[in-house]
Amino acid sequence: MHVIAPSILSADFARLGDEVVNVLASGADWIHFDVMDNHYVPNLTIGPLVCAAIRPLTEAPIDVHLMVKPVDRIIPDFAKAGANIITFHPEASEHVDRTLALIRENGCQAGLVFNPATPLHYMDHVMDKLDIVLLMSVNPGFGGQTFISSTLAKLRAARARIDAYQRESGRCIRLEVDGGVKVDNIAGIAAAGADAFVAGSAVFGAGRDADANRYDSVIAALRAELAAS
Repeated sequence: MHVIAPSILSADFARLGDEVVNVLASGADWIHFDVMDNHYVPNLTIGPLVCAAIRPLTEAPIDVHLMVKPVDRIIPDFAKAGANIITFHPEASEHVDRTLALIRENGCQAGLVFNPATPLHYMDHVMDKLDIVLLMSVNPGFGGQTFISSTLAKLRAARARIDAYQRESGRCIRLEVDGGVKVDNIAGIAAAGADAFVAGSAVFGAGRDADANRYDSVIAALRAELAAS
């Protein structure tokens, strides 16, 4: 099943609760939660208190993407705040295997995030601890960037690794993509192997007052493209 995970980085923070409720009522599957520390990436966003504030509004999975370094200290805080999925960048961890184990010990699904220039080999020896692999199709730090086309080849390579592991183990690992995903390219991204799609400005920038839940039209358009892919 394809998963659409709008990133609240592009939502209206003055009415964040309503934004979360509306985008899920419009048919989104997850809420993507971008955490930046102005250290690992050149921006500063939101922390566990915001995650805890939106947790009572929905039972949908909260997908926390940690762009912070060091990463281990804050993982238990997000788990307590209600995160369901926690992903991090291998460059932000001294011991990738240990960090993945820490996420799972705190009751969350665990995943690795790969920047455009980060090689995929980081996943090779920790597949048994991965629930999700996230490929960045922009350089992390800011919303509204253009999709980097070379990500398509990288998606195909990641899909081949994941499929080979699934054949051997029987375990499924999701392949997520984040950055520049929109209606006119989501089908090609899916064809390259992605099954979860983060979209920020493409969703929250396309709200329509005529829609009952504000984002019905754009979520429906994304779904239609995925169905045709």
